[in-house]
Amino acid sequence: MGKRTKKVGPTRGLGPRYGSTVRKRYVKIMTEMKRKHKCPQCGLLRVKRVSVGVWKCSKCGFTFTGGAYTPATKLGIVAKRVAKGAPIEEVEASAAPAEEE
Repeated sequence: MGKRTKKVGPTRGLGPRYGSTVRKRYVKIMTEMKRKHKCPQCGLLRVKRVSVGVWKCSKCGFTFTGGAYTPATKLGIVAKRVAKGAPIEEVEASAAPAEEE
């Protein structure tokens, strides 16, 4: 006999509610959040989310803050680059070619 129920993944509790676009967005965010991420200190794929914006490496125990659903956000990467002392003109010049593509 074949399977009787359809596998629905992270949206299993939502059913037919909220519309397909919202459910697809939810699946994308949840799968990205639940996967293991690279640790900025030891470099291994052991980082998991502890709570909103708090991430922890299960190997080295390094705890750090990041985005709500990903450990590193685009805005956080730019802010870190500026904080290191890179001139703002260089940051804008490196971001301009990426926007054209």
